[in-house]
Amino acid sequence: MKILDIFRIRIVIFAIQFLFLSLFIFIQSYKINLEFDAGILKERELIIQFLANYVLFDKVSGLFFVYIIWFTVSLIPIFGYVDFKKAYSMNLLAFFFLNFFLYRFLSRYSAEYFNSNFQFHFVNTILLGIFIVGISITLSIILKKITESRRKPQSADLESIARSISTKCPQCGTEFESHPKICYNCNTDLTIKKGS
Repeated sequence: MKILDIFRIRIVIFAIQFLFLSLFIFIQSYKINLEFDAGILKERELIIQFLANYVLFDKVSGLFFVYIIWFTVSLIPIFGYVDFKKAYSMNLLAFFFLNFFLYRFLSRYSAEYFNSNFQFHFVNTILLGIFIVGISITLSIILKKITESRRKPQSADLESIARSISTKCPQCGTEFESHPKICYNCNTDLTIKKGS
């Protein structure tokens, strides 16, 4: 697979995750209460508020909501990749992308609020990141074991089918994984049965 294809797949998964996050936040009308510095432009305030709704919380109900929505959107790469490395890296990419811009805007445009609340929000961000990684790894491994246990009987069935269609030349002993008409080794006609 080309690097460009991998990049496109990651963008599509990120877009789907972002869409689901936005949908959950919109449906629940979730909004964290931030106290911005005086004099911040309304546009910047809206951008920071928009980003904060995805990752920050200030109450226990907000904590549960944020953890539940991130758990839900973390399932998208888990089921999409069935590989824990790809799943947790994709989930962390989406999570830290939003956090990066939130913290960047907060530190630049609302420095007082950022400095007074940084430790609280940063600890919560790290804990949520650890939760997302843990969920991604655990569920990916469980899903992989389930799919592997389903594949084993299928591969055993394929092996028995392969053995049932194998043929051996009665003249030279060459083995085939099919039913050829003529032995390529000694040119014996294999369609003629012995004793007929």
